[in-house]
Amino acid sequence: MAGDRTTARGNAAGVAIVTGASRGIGAAVAKAAAAAGYDVVVNYSADSDGAEAVVRDIIAHGGQALPVQADVSQPADVVRLFDESAVMGPVTAVINNAAVTGNLIGTLVEVPAETVQRVVDVNVAGMIFMCQEAVRRLSTANGGNGGSIVNISSTATKAGSPGTWVHYAATKGAVDVLTVGLAAEVAKQGIRVNAVAPGSTNTGLHAAAGMPDRVERLNPTIPMGRGAEPEEVAAAVMWLMSDAAGYITGAVLPVAGGR
Repeated sequence: MAGDRTTARGNAAGVAIVTGASRGIGAAVAKAAAAAGYDVVVNYSADSDGAEAVVRDIIAHGGQALPVQADVSQPADVVRLFDESAVMGPVTAVINNAAVTGNLIGTLVEVPAETVQRVVDVNVAGMIFMCQEAVRRLSTANGGNGGSIVNISSTATKAGSPGTWVHYAATKGAVDVLTVGLAAEVAKQGIRVNAVAPGSTNTGLHAAAGMPDRVERLNPTIPMGRGAEPEEVAAAVMWLMSDAAGYITGAVLPVAGGR
C-alpha cells in the first residue's frame, strides 16, 4: 500500500499515527501533524474515500501520508496498524481519536445493548489497545525512542450528556482515567501521555446521530458563544505533542470555549 502513496524520508519529527482520521477532528489533526513535519498515518475503519481525500490533501501540501485501514477495537488490527506504519519510519506520536456514539440521540435506557457494546469496544477497549501497542513500540525501556500519546476525550464528562449521549460520555470518563494512570506509569520511559477534551465541535458527528443543528443549539450555553472548529482542537493536540509541552504529562486539556 505504501509504495504508491509515500516513501519514508527520515523525518526529524517522526511518524504520527492518527486514528479515526478520515474526517472531523481526526482529519484536522492529521493535516496539522503533516504541517508540523510529521509523516502521517491516516487510520480509518470504513471510510476509505475520506481517508484517501485526507492523504491527497496532505501530499498536495508537500507532506507525506499513508492510509491504513484498521478497526481499533480489534487487537490484531491494532498490531497490523503499527506494523504497516513502520514503513514510514519510527512512530513518535500516537493520537487516539477514533470514537463512535452509536449514531443516535436519546436517553440511556433507549440505547440498544449492541450499541452500548460497540461504543465501549471502540472508545474504551480500542483506546486501551492503541495505548498498549504505542507503549510497546515507543518505550525507551523496550529500546524505543520515546514519544507522545494524545487521547481525544470530551468535556461531556463534566455533565454526562443527559438525554443525548450518557453512554458516550461514560466512555470518555474512562479515557481521562486511562490518560492520567498511563502517564504516571510511563513517565520514566520517554513517553508523555495527555488528552484533549473538546467541547461542542463543528463536525459531522452530530448530523450522523440525527441532530445536525446540535452545535448551534448549544451555542447559548458556551461562554464564547460558539462551537469549536476541528482545527482549533487540532492546534491543542499539536501543542501537547510539541517540545513546548515537554514537561506536561497526565493533563486533560479542555478546548470548549469556557464551558
